[in-house]
Amino acid sequence: MSNPANPLALYGLDKAELIDDPKLAWVHQLVLPDLNKLIKAAAQAGFNLSIFSGYRDFNRQLAIWNNKWNGLRPILDANSQALDISTLSDEQKLHAILRWSALPGTSRHHWGTDFDFYDPKLLPAGSSLELIPQEYAEQGCQHALSLWLSEYAQDFGFFYPYLSFKGGVEFEPWHLSHLATSQTMMNKLDARQVIEHLSNKQVAGFACIEQHIEQIFSQYVTNICLPET
Repeated sequence: MSNPANPLALYGLDKAELIDDPKLAWVHQLVLPDLNKLIKAAAQAGFNLSIFSGYRDFNRQLAIWNNKWNGLRPILDANSQALDISTLSDEQKLHAILRWSALPGTSRHHWGTDFDFYDPKLLPAGSSLELIPQEYAEQGCQHALSLWLSEYAQDFGFFYPYLSFKGGVEFEPWHLSHLATSQTMMNKLDARQVIEHLSNKQVAGFACIEQHIEQIFSQYVTNICLPET
């Protein structure tokens, strides 16, 4: 792929690269064919492969971030248990949020290349998805789908960016990314551009973010699990 039609697309501020699919919502134009093939193959295997969370723009990610920073939405620890943020310094809170949620402007969900998958048919009656690792582990309701995706998603150009914990984002067995397209996008991200975009918004914890932006990039943005070649 050449340079994005609008560099703002890298940061979730423009949809120039995306297609508004009637069933899948906003998907990157280079990803849509492979995504449709993956969904069709899953259906043939007996799964209703659905997107729990796909494209999120900058403002949506900003709302998630601000709600967590301000205590309006729980911040979870490595075991998916809520933390008491009153006991955390700003720097500790920053890292706690980044364990599960991206800084606005750096989220892979800004690109239309990354998707949190599940099968609603596998949910127990009357329940809703929590999107926690236990649901995808052995004995979890999404385990069968997780096994299938682990074996076949790569055949359609997808990989798990958070296949294991590497000291940044936690293990996310639901999160698949289109390898070729997402790598092109990630390689064009610029930390200082993120700070510039954030400086124009009402982002909670901005001083702490700005102080640690290079670490945020190295620990949480580029620190992913690329497939072996």
